[in-house]
Amino acid sequence: MTRDSLRRTGSARTAGRPDDAGTATAFVVFLAIALLAMAGLVVDGGLALNARQQVADDAEQAARAGAQRVDVLSLRQSGVVRIEPGAARQAAQAFLGTRGYAGPDTAVVATDAAVTVRARRVVPTALLSLVGIGSFTVDASAQARAAVGITAEVP
Repeated sequence: MTRDSLRRTGSARTAGRPDDAGTATAFVVFLAIALLAMAGLVVDGGLALNARQQVADDAEQAARAGAQRVDVLSLRQSGVVRIEPGAARQAAQAFLGTRGYAGPDTAVVATDAAVTVRARRVVPTALLSLVGIGSFTVDASAQARAAVGITAEVP
């Protein structure tokens, strides 16, 4: 091998081999994309779990707020615990309104025995938006009923 051929190829080790320059760069790019996608799943998965817990908590609290609207006259006259459905529905919707839920994101069903609340929230993603997933929706539902008693529930 002459000096001129070494200058053109760069070293004696690469002389006569096909050019593989840039192969490592492509590997690193794909590895970085894969790691970023996994980081997005971890970060945004944590956001999803946190949002799900928050929506479930809000639905439970709204159902409890509604179930507290007891028909006092019925309770005093007959000793039977009944929920006032209209007042219960308003109380649950008012609670959800203070927590930032709008009309189509909620559903409240109140009867004289129980209050059922469904809530939904759209949560934006932090990293997965880089791969086209801009948000996800979390739903939760809860039910509460009126109960009377200090140490044990009175039927």
